[in-house]
Amino acid sequence: MKFTMLVLKNLLRSKRRTFLTVFSIAVSLFIFSALVSFPTLAREVLADRASSLRLAVHNKAGVTYSMPEAYKQRIAATPHVVAVVPESWFGGIYHEVNDQFPNLAVDPDQVDLVWDDWGISKPAFEDFKRLRTACLVSGGVMKRFGLHVGQQIQLRGTVYPFNVTLNIVGVMNDKAPPNFLLFRRDYLEEAAGRPGFVSMFWVRSDKSENISQIIASIDEQFANSMAETRSESEAAFMGGFMQGFRAFFDLAEILGLIVVLTIGLVAANTAAMSIRERRSEIAIMRSIGFRSGTILGLLLGESLIIGLSGGILGCASAYVILKVFAVGSPAIGISNLRMPPIVIVEALVAACLIGLLSAWFPARSAARQNIVDALRLVA
Repeated sequence: MKFTMLVLKNLLRSKRRTFLTVFSIAVSLFIFSALVSFPTLAREVLADRASSLRLAVHNKAGVTYSMPEAYKQRIAATPHVVAVVPESWFGGIYHEVNDQFPNLAVDPDQVDLVWDDWGISKPAFEDFKRLRTACLVSGGVMKRFGLHVGQQIQLRGTVYPFNVTLNIVGVMNDKAPPNFLLFRRDYLEEAAGRPGFVSMFWVRSDKSENISQIIASIDEQFANSMAETRSESEAAFMGGFMQGFRAFFDLAEILGLIVVLTIGLVAANTAAMSIRERRSEIAIMRSIGFRSGTILGLLLGESLIIGLSGGILGCASAYVILKVFAVGSPAIGISNLRMPPIVIVEALVAACLIGLLSAWFPARSAARQNIVDALRLVA
């Protein structure tokens, strides 16, 4: 603690240089945090789905191809299947085109069994089964549009040439996709003229160890049929959607690393210039009794404070901006991009490393320089 004032005094001797260095580190770590948050959140979404007992059964040709709703009975009869919920994509728009979010029609009878972890109250499930125009809405959609339970809303059809009028009966928690709405498929079927086809089936297994057996059984049942199936665990199904973003995720992480390395080189150059200007001062400090290790610690302490200050400023800015501006991708289960705790830790560790490593070599050299040679250069 007795050297704290000395470190702070040295930091403030060139306020402009210190401020610009802190600011440059803050900007770089702001960019790093924003870029790395998206792939980190995507991995968290997949990790959350890894323990799910749900399976997605869709057309082998792709999720845009439909399947007969009659498959439901055969899937439900498969060993170890607890519940089956057919799903039909509606794709309606709430107000404007940019207000679009995933909205799906499902059979209501086993919704509470398949999605029992979505935090929907029992009365809400009962209302969903009872009321033909009922819908369940995620918390992200409720907050985004200022909706409330009991409110009536209308979705304009895009895939279908008609609108649906719905009554909100319940809210889903953060375990559900953040931008999401479920309503009853019998209502959709009636309005569409009962085509008898669905987009996919959601299946609930009794145990996680039986998922692979269920997948094999279902796909074997419908092999060589008019609509062959492809069954996947929920994690694999979500991973398939995210596969299209893989290149973006990799690029974001590479760019974040490049930005950090670049600012590290800039900080190293700044630290070298600063220490070079103080060689005579360091020589005098050694001549009056300061040890090399003490001087090295003082110089590294100055650089560490600069790096950590920039890291805190950059992380705080990224956190606030990502929170204020709703950025995300509902398609992969991320509505509002936020900074995961692990990204904050990584950014602060990077800030500390920038501070320490940028000053290590010039500070070590200056602390170990020959006192006579250094004083001779001054003279």
